[in-house]
Amino acid sequence: MKPQKQTLKFQAEINQLLHLVTHSLYNNKEVFLRELISNASDALDKLRFLGLSQTDLYEDDTDLKIQIKVDKENNTLSIIDNGIGMTRAEVIENLGMIAKSGTKDFLSKLTETKSAQDANLIGQFGVGFYSAFIVADKVTVKTRAAMASNEEGVYWESTGTGDYAIENINKPQRGTEIILHIKEEDKEFLEDLRIRNIITKYSDHIPWPIKMEKSIPTSPETETKETPEDTIIDAVTEEVVNQATAIWRLSKNDITDDQYKAFYKHISHDFSEPLVWSHNHVEGKQHYISLFYIPSRAPYDLWHQDSRYGLKLYINRVFILEDAQQFLPRYLRFVRGVIDSSDLPLNVSREFLQTSSLVSSIKKASTKKILSLLEKMAEEDKEKYETFWEEFGLTLKEGLIEEYDSREQLAKLLRFTTTKIDTDKQETSLNDYLSRKLEKQEEIYYVLGKNLEAVKNIPHLEAFKEKGIEVLLLTDRIDEWLISHLTEFEGKKLKSITASDVSLDWLKEDKENEQEKNIDTDKGTDEAFTSFLTRMKEVLKDKVKDVKASHRLTNFPVCFVSDSSGGFYPFLRNEDDANPFKGMKPILEINPKHPLINKVKEEKDETRFGDLAHILYDQALLSEGKNLSNSADYVKRVNSLLLELIH
Repeated sequence: MKPQKQTLKFQAEINQLLHLVTHSLYNNKEVFLRELISNASDALDKLRFLGLSQTDLYEDDTDLKIQIKVDKENNTLSIIDNGIGMTRAEVIENLGMIAKSGTKDFLSKLTETKSAQDANLIGQFGVGFYSAFIVADKVTVKTRAAMASNEEGVYWESTGTGDYAIENINKPQRGTEIILHIKEEDKEFLEDLRIRNIITKYSDHIPWPIKMEKSIPTSPETETKETPEDTIIDAVTEEVVNQATAIWRLSKNDITDDQYKAFYKHISHDFSEPLVWSHNHVEGKQHYISLFYIPSRAPYDLWHQDSRYGLKLYINRVFILEDAQQFLPRYLRFVRGVIDSSDLPLNVSREFLQTSSLVSSIKKASTKKILSLLEKMAEEDKEKYETFWEEFGLTLKEGLIEEYDSREQLAKLLRFTTTKIDTDKQETSLNDYLSRKLEKQEEIYYVLGKNLEAVKNIPHLEAFKEKGIEVLLLTDRIDEWLISHLTEFEGKKLKSITASDVSLDWLKEDKENEQEKNIDTDKGTDEAFTSFLTRMKEVLKDKVKDVKASHRLTNFPVCFVSDSSGGFYPFLRNEDDANPFKGMKPILEINPKHPLINKVKEEKDETRFGDLAHILYDQALLSEGKNLSNSADYVKRVNSLLLELIH
C-alpha cells in the first residue's frame, strides 16, 4: 500500500536551528550554494564507493554529475545530483531531526555567538541543507534511493516554519533534486553569472562536474528545413562550470593559495581559512598523496568522545572513507585533509585498514609530517602558532601523554605561562625556558594549580622569585598527567617547587652556611625551635605527615609540601573539603624567621597553642586556594584571638 501524504513536525532542535540560520547566521548568503553542492558531492561519493561492490546501483546511469538549473519565470534554483539518493525513512531522519550527539552543545554555541564568523558550525555539524532557507521561503526535495523502484520516490517540502510535508511520488531518476523557491529580496541568486561566480569561488575543485545550461546562437549555416532562411535562434546545451579536478593530484606549482583555501573550505565545511597546509606526493616503496590542513578554529566537537577525524581516504581518486581515523593518532583529530593511495585495494575494509602495515607506515609518516609543519609554523610565524596553541594546545598535551614515539617532538611544541613573562598567555616553550635558566641550574621548575591567580600567589614561589629563577605555571586540568609523562627535557629534569626535596644549593658556593644550602632542611635549628616543631606535629598529627622548618618562605609563615616528586597538587585535586589530600597527608613547612611563628613558639597555654596551630594549618590551605573543611571553627578561633587583642 502506497504511504499517504503526511505533515510532520520538525524536531525541536531543528526549529531552533532554522531560526538561528535564517535570522542570525550567514551574513554572507552565497554560502548556501557551497553547502548544497557539497552535499550533492557527498551523495556521488557514496554511490561510487558502494558501486565498487554493487554495480547495479548505477542503474545504467554512470555519468555522475551535479546540475544547477535556474528558472527565472518560476523564481526557482535547483541543485540536482544522480548520487545515492534517499529513502522515505532517510529523508525523515536527515531532514526532520538531528540524530547526533552533542546537539545541545552545538545549538548552545550558536545561540551564544550569533555571528557570521561561526557560520562554519552549520556545515561542520552536517546540517548545511538548512542553509537553503537563508535565500528560500520554501524548499522542495525530490529524491529516490539507488535500486529503489520508481514508485518509491519521495517528495519533501517545507517553508521552514515548524513542519514539513512528505509523500511518495513516482521518480524515474535516481538521486536528489533540491528546488529553492527564492525570496523576493534574494533574486540575485537567479542570475546565471552570479551562480557561476559562486561555484568558481567555493566549489571549483569539487571532483565531480557541476553543469549549467548555456545558450548557443544558431546561425543560418546550421538551419534545418523547418527553419526559415536568415533566422537566428538559440540552442541550449550544458557545460561544466568547475574544473572538476582532484586538486590533491595536481602539482603544487599548479595550485594557487586561493585554490588551496577553497578546497579546504569544501572538505572541512569551515568558513574560516586554514592556518597552514602541507601537500606531499610520496613515491618509493609506497605511493600515496597527502594534503593536510591545520584549521584556525577548533571544530565544535573536538572534545566530544565521538569527535570526528578530519581525513578523507581516496584510492586512485575514488572516495573510500570519511573520518579516516586509521591514518592519524587521536590527538591530531583536528587535522583536515585527504590521503589518496595507489597501493591499497579498492575494496578495502575497515578491518584491513586496522591491521595493514602499509596504513601503519602512512600513519607514522603523516604524523611526522604534521608535527614538522607545526614546528615550522612555530619558528617562522609566532602569531599564527599562538592562534594554533589557543585552539589546539591541549590536544598536543594529550598526545605527549598517549604517544611515546613522538614525545620529544611534541615537547618542543608545548607552550607555558611562566613567572618571567608578564602575560597570562601560554607563550614560553621549554627551549625558551632553558635559554633563560641560570648558569648552574640543572632542573626545570614548575608549579601546578587550579588557576593562575592561585599559583601566582603560592607561598612556595617566594624563594624562586627572590633568586630570579623562572617557574612554569601549570593550570590546565591535563597538566597533572602531562607532568607524570614529561619527566625531563634536553637532559634537564622537571621538578615541582612544592616537593619537599627541592634544593637550591647549586646557588651556594659558600660552604660555611650549611643551613641555607638546602631550602627544606631543619638542620642547625636551635633546641627551642625543634621542640616547637614537635609540639606542632603532635597537635596536627591527624592532618599532617610531618612538620619541618622551611627556608623557601620569606613573607608567608607556613606552606604545604609533599614528599612526592610531583609536589602536593595531585592531592589537592579532590574537591572534598573534608578530605582535601585524598588520605595522603602533606608536610607542613614552618618559616622560622617569620615574627608570627616566633610568637606562636613562645605560647605556653596548650589550648591556645592548639588553636594557633590549627589556624596556621588553615592558612596554609587558604594560601593554596583551597576551601576550609570547617570554616566556622576557623572563624571562631580567629575571633577569639581578636577579642584578646582588643581587651
